[in-house]
Order: sequence, then structure tokens, then C-alpha cells
Amino acid sequence: MTSVPPTRDGYPAELRALTSLRAFLALGVVLFHYQLQWDPALGFSPIIERSRLAVDAFFMLSGFILAHVYGPAFAAGTFRYRRFLVARLARLYPLHLTVLAGVLVMVVGATAAGVRFDADSYPPLAFVQTLFLVQAWFPTNEVIHWSGPSWSLSAEWFAYLLFPAYAWLALRLRARPWALLGVGAVAFAVIDALYIQAFGKVLPRAEDSLGILRIAPEFLVGMALYALGHRWRWSRPLATAAALFTTLVLLGAMQLALDDRIIVALCAPVILTWSLLARADCEGPLAAPALVFAGEASFALYLVHMPVIIAFKGVVAELRGVDSAFRITPVELTGLFVVTALIAVALHLLVEKPGRAWIRRRFESRGAEPAAPA
Repeated sequence: MTSVPPTRDGYPAELRALTSLRAFLALGVVLFHYQLQWDPALGFSPIIERSRLAVDAFFMLSGFILAHVYGPAFAAGTFRYRRFLVARLARLYPLHLTVLAGVLVMVVGATAAGVRFDADSYPPLAFVQTLFLVQAWFPTNEVIHWSGPSWSLSAEWFAYLLFPAYAWLALRLRARPWALLGVGAVAFAVIDALYIQAFGKVLPRAEDSLGILRIAPEFLVGMALYALGHRWRWSRPLATAAALFTTLVLLGAMQLALDDRIIVALCAPVILTWSLLARADCEGPLAAPALVFAGEASFALYLVHMPVIIAFKGVVAELRGVDSAFRITPVELTGLFVVTALIAVALHLLVEKPGRAWIRRRFESRGAEPAAPA
């Protein structure tokens, strides 16, 4: 892969360090769910436990990347909302529908075979909501296992629908990126206070129950980070040192098990400094093709790992005649991860990429005007 030098006025087209960051974030979520499955006697890692907050970093990254890709067209007046939504649907739906269909087959098959499972975690209404990615738009007390990680896709879809409003605000404040960041931070604080009042837990704990409130300010923060980074161009030593420092501070806060909201706030400078590596043309090993590919396949890994865990535990529980809440050994988890990673790569290559291309060809060709280059 050839180097893409940054321009004087902004970021290069490819932000490979941020693509690689997605691989680390997805791995963190997987390890968090794995830690819930192993015997507590094997130890507990605060860093892994706080890795569940990688979802918040994903939300900021979405705002950042969409500002990078669509911001110029929006500023130039050539942004096309229909093309944007088609592209976003093409990004989400092929993999989402495939994983959801797989879970449906598992549930129907288990029911037909008389296999014991918690049917209350698979309510029909929740299936319909998950199908249309609106499951995180409403308050609920139910634990929903229909493609569990897809609640964040529901939140993403909500932010995509509101993207013109986000982009308008970002455009109005593009000369004052710190003000835009302040709006996002204040919005987070206000929504967090309201969420605590209503549900008794902090905003970074919002998932199926009104998870859209979690992405609402974080998406804007991501756009503000892009506006800040667009104005800064650091030397290679400074950019490298800043990225290393912010990453170590974040990991230290996770190890100390600080408040969820502090850790979410510390994700922002990590995203910003990693992005500035591209402007300084010093992404180094973060631009390695294997790591970038892992970042590209991270969406599949993120979506499929929970259904694989549930399927594995269900099958093993039946074969052993034990409760499905049994603890998984480290050897089993290692094998499970290898299998999950292979499934994720296959889904990325055989479903996600061709599905995305087909949808865009099918719907963007209907007389739509070409979008301005980003």
C-alpha cells in the first residue's frame, strides 16, 4: 500500500491509523464479553472490563469519519441526502441482515429441537425492531439477544438520519471548533444527568434502552474533533508522542477503573491524536496492510462474536447436559476466538463488501447526481 501524503489544508483521503483503531476497539468489546464467560478465579482485568466503552469511541469515530467524507460536499452544497442514506444502508444492512437471519435460524432450530433456552430474551416485537434498526430508540427493561451488539447500529442509524442537522451545526461553527466541542460536551452532560434521573445509571450504560441518547452528543464530539484536527498540522515527533501519551493515559484510566464518563472523555484525544498521525505522515505500523484489513473486518467481528458465543454455549450445554451458564475455559475461548475471527473475515469478504457494492450500484444509479469528492 503506497503512502498517501497529507495536504497542507487538511487530512489525506485515507486515515489508516483510524481504520486500525477500529480493530483494537472491536477486539476490546470481544474480550469484554469473553471475560464475562471465564471463571473469575482466573483473574479480572479492569482494562478489559472498561473495553465495553469502545462503543463510545466508535460513535465518535462515526462523526469524525462522516465529517471527513461528506463535510466538503455539504459545505459546497452538493450533498445528496438520498445518496448518503443509500451509502449508510449499504454499510450496515448486508451484514446486519445476515447475522440476524443466522440468529433467527438458531432460535427456530432450538425451538423445533426442544433445546432449552431463554425464549423471553427473543421476543417477536424486538425481532421486528432489530430488523429495522429501531430497537435502541425506545425505553425498555428487557434483555434482548437478537443480534445483541446491533443496538449500536440502531443508534448509528438514528445519527445518520439526523446527519444534515449535525453537518449544518458543524458548518456554522467550523471556524470555532472548540465551541462545537463544547456543545457536544454540554449535551453529553445534560443527557447524562437526565438519563441518571430516569434510569438510575450513567449514559455510557445506555444500550437497548434509549441507546440513541448515547450517540447523540458523541457523534457531534467526533465532528468537532475532525474540525480541530483539520486546523492542526504537527511534526512527526510531536504527533507520535501525542498519540502515545493519550493512549497510555486512556489505558491507565481504564486500569484504574475510573468513572465511565471520564474514560469516554479520554477516548476523544486518542481519536484526535491518532488522526493527526495521518496529517504528519507518520502512521507507521498502524498503517500496516494486515492491521488495516483487521480494521475493515472489525464490523463483522463486532456483530458476529456474541451469536457465536451463544451458539457455542447452547450446543455444549446440550451435549454435556449442563446449564448454558457454564464457564468457558481459556482453551475453549482461544479456539472460539479463532473460529469467530475466521467467520468474521468470511462475512466481510463474502457478504459485507459485495452486499455494499450491490446496494450502491442498485440504488445510486437511479439518476442521482454524482457526489463531490471528499
